[in-house]
Amino acid sequence: MTGIDQLFQAHLTQIQHTADRALAATGGEALVVAAGRLKYQFLDDRTEPFVASPHFRHWAPVLNAPGSLVLHRPGQKPSLFFHQPEDYWHKPPELPSGAWLEAFDVRILKRPDDAKGLLPSGAVYVGETFDGLETWGFKALNPPTLLHMLHYARAVKTPYELACMREAARRGARAHRAASEAFEAGGSEYEIHLAYLAGSGHTESELPYANIVALNEGGAVLHYTELGRDRPIERRSLLIDAGAQFRGYASDITRTYAAEPGPFADLVADMNMTEQALCAMVKPGVNYPDIHNAAHRMIGQLLVEHRLVRCSVDAAVESQVTSVFFPHGIGHLLGLQVHDIGGHQSSELGATQAPPEGHRYLRLTRRLEPGMVVTIEPGLYFIPLLLNEARQDERRAMIDWARVETLMPFGGVRIEDDVVASLDGPENLSRDAFATL
Repeated sequence: MTGIDQLFQAHLTQIQHTADRALAATGGEALVVAAGRLKYQFLDDRTEPFVASPHFRHWAPVLNAPGSLVLHRPGQKPSLFFHQPEDYWHKPPELPSGAWLEAFDVRILKRPDDAKGLLPSGAVYVGETFDGLETWGFKALNPPTLLHMLHYARAVKTPYELACMREAARRGARAHRAASEAFEAGGSEYEIHLAYLAGSGHTESELPYANIVALNEGGAVLHYTELGRDRPIERRSLLIDAGAQFRGYASDITRTYAAEPGPFADLVADMNMTEQALCAMVKPGVNYPDIHNAAHRMIGQLLVEHRLVRCSVDAAVESQVTSVFFPHGIGHLLGLQVHDIGGHQSSELGATQAPPEGHRYLRLTRRLEPGMVVTIEPGLYFIPLLLNEARQDERRAMIDWARVETLMPFGGVRIEDDVVASLDGPENLSRDAFATL
């Protein structure tokens, strides 16, 4: 049994305990968690790439499992109904091996609907709905109170989950190294993307999200996914935001590179130091919006030091000049989903805490607890749309437009790491992974 499998049983026991509490709160006698089903493209016989539900992956590390279910009954061994059709057109999914399987009563289904007569009455269903589901006799489908409780608890990772995320970080770091080498060799966005895939060992559908590989001005588009095939005439910068996964758990890493020394390279170096200072704030008890507010002050300091503004740090923050250059949140929860669920919850019953006024894109407003994993991703971009808006109001006098024009061809800079809030201090999964290369 591997070390990670030894951790799985304790993980399963913990999520069973959470499920028991959620069932008691909603009156359910059992919980059925669906992996999801294959979806066909419109007017075609091709299916979309399958991604198992995060709720299902929380219970079982099975990624290729369309039509499969997990059944949990309080006080009993959970069941895994694994759909393995008889098929000669396609290779049927194989149940992954591993000691973790010993924790389940495994049953093989030839058709997804074969599970219908095997489930207890009074069960609550969690997952995507489909035609005919209403005939299965579930007591409730995705009841909100139960989902709120599951989502709120999922923010705190078990030791098993942290082990998975460390491995996802290592795979991501290897891939980022391969991508940076492709950039140095003059590769196009597409070529850099292919180098990343080879370095991670993933296919595109196995990535936790679509790679952002932006050369030059493309770095000013926050979710740039064009993957240009042509090599640019002039190679100035690369912003790559790309992750990897292990057993369904994601890493989310961003690095920015300058092709040559100069003002943009200096900005990247200073942003790297700023990002590490923000990572050091990830500790239990810290209110996450306080890290976001600190990021705006630090980015204001960068704007002053790099002569991009003609005002003080206080003025840049108060007038929202910093938001012109840094329009997104400082980060988010990370785990089974890249933007993990429950970031705005203030209680397990579904109460929410909105982002601070003027910062609507902040995805996490909770106070950090031991075991939470968050991203820290400060950025400074030269976005034409936002700069043009600033030209039309009182902020135009605060910005050094000539200096901005010299850096606009580089797009922008973002540095991102995945950090665990630990009682022993911040654990930077990304930096640790790069250190092992």
